[in-house]
This record gives sequence, C-alpha cells and structure tokens, in this order.
Amino acid sequence: MLYTTLVSTDTLARHLDDPDWVVFDCRFTLTNPDAGQSAYDKAHILGARYVHLDNDLSSPITEGSGRHPLPDPELLSKKLGQWGVGNQTQVVVYDDAFGAMASRMWWLLRWLGHGNVALLDGVYPKWLREKRPVTADKPSIVTAKFDYSLHDELWVDAHTVQQALNDNNTVLFDARSEERFSGEVEPLDTVAGHVPGAVNLPYEDNLNLGGDFLSPDELRQEYIARLGGLAPEKVIHMCGSGVTACHNILAMEHAGLTGAKLYAGSWSEWITNSARPVATGE
Repeated sequence: MLYTTLVSTDTLARHLDDPDWVVFDCRFTLTNPDAGQSAYDKAHILGARYVHLDNDLSSPITEGSGRHPLPDPELLSKKLGQWGVGNQTQVVVYDDAFGAMASRMWWLLRWLGHGNVALLDGVYPKWLREKRPVTADKPSIVTAKFDYSLHDELWVDAHTVQQALNDNNTVLFDARSEERFSGEVEPLDTVAGHVPGAVNLPYEDNLNLGGDFLSPDELRQEYIARLGGLAPEKVIHMCGSGVTACHNILAMEHAGLTGAKLYAGSWSEWITNSARPVATGE
C-alpha cells in the first residue's frame, strides 16, 4: 500500500526497519534556523534523516524572491538519492509544528514527481506521547538513484496571482494566522497585510484539538463550504513564504479535492514589488 497524504504512527512504527521506507525530520523554527538541527541531534525518530528548510528545501534568496524560493530540482534530487530515496521509496516526513514545516517537503516531492510521500499524522509530539522509539544516533544510509520529473503545473507565480485578482473563478487562500493576515502583527516580513481578495484559512483549521488532521469527510465539508461552488483546481494557496500553505494543499488532497496550486513565493515575494496592492483588516 502506498501512502500519499498521511500515515499513522502505528503504520510507521511497523515499517521502521523496512528498507523501502525513508523518514525525514523536518523540524525548523523560522526565528531560530539552527533549532531544528539541534533538536534532531538530541533525539529523533529511529532512522530519520534531517532536512533543513533553508539549506535543503529552498534556494538562496534573491532580490525579487520570497524568503523560501523553490530549491534547485536537480540539486534536491541528488540529495534525495544521497539520503537513500529511490523512485519507489515510501517517504514519511514529520516535524514538531503540526506538519507546518514538513508539509513543504511533502509538496516538493510531489513537485519532483514522487507521489509516495506522506506526513506523519500527529507528527513528533504524538510519537513521543506514545513512547515510540527515538534515538540520537545518525542513520546508516544506503544511497539510491532518484530521477525526477518536474510538475510545474502545481505552482503559480506572482503574475498569475495578479491575474487571478480579477477572476471570479479563482479563490486565493492564505494559510497565515488571522493576526498576520489582517496586518495586526508581522513578525517576519517588512510589510503587514494580505493580497486583496485573499481568504484567510489558517492551516491549524485542518487539525483537531489533539493535533491530528480532521477526517477526509470533515475536511471535504470544510473546504467545499469555502470553495463556493468552485472546482478544487481553481484554488491557489499561499502563506508567508510558500511553506505552511502546503499544509492546506495536503488537507485538500487528503479530502479528495485534488488540483489546488501553490503560490510558491507567497506574501514575502508579493511585497518585494511596491506596485502590487496590499490590503489590511479582515
């Protein structure tokens, strides 16, 4: 069985010794880029490799880019092979932030044409609560060959978003918190607010109180209610830098609502051009 959206802690525990499964620790703190690596060095899920949001899952920032530009696909594919991922490997990703960081790697693998990737439901905190095995030891890795096939139809640029502003057949969801969306606070970017016409949909809304994803039926009902009759492929997701928006895409895919796109540059790219409009408030 292939896992393409979520995988349970029970299922992962049964596959920790499976050579066809590879686990990635994606813990990362935006305000402290070294925190994830430090946490990994202290303890991580048995066999997990560590990936760094800035260094592995993004390319260098440029003048007109957001904070986390898409990585070079050839370089990321080479790294995946070095981490032991082949084209048939079942990949599992996790973090300690409800999937907010790990969903970026989930999306990137799909962008590279690798569908066998799933987020650990409940992520690392649930794994710890259930007293599953962790270690400080680095895994022994058998390298593999990873061939990628880009799916650039999965993302859009700022120009496409600008065109969508006047299109009643497109909806733009923003995964940031209500406070950041409204412009009340902005801890990371130089301009506060949101893209005019965007709808606030914080990624936390995909979760129950325990930190697990809502059921596919619950997610489907929530998203259909917000779509207003539009097809899923008419949805563009954004956030601060193209990371947490992937959480909403994952939720829609888990609900069977396929085809939504990522505005990869997101808010931090949008504001690099002062000619692009900015809105505040709800």
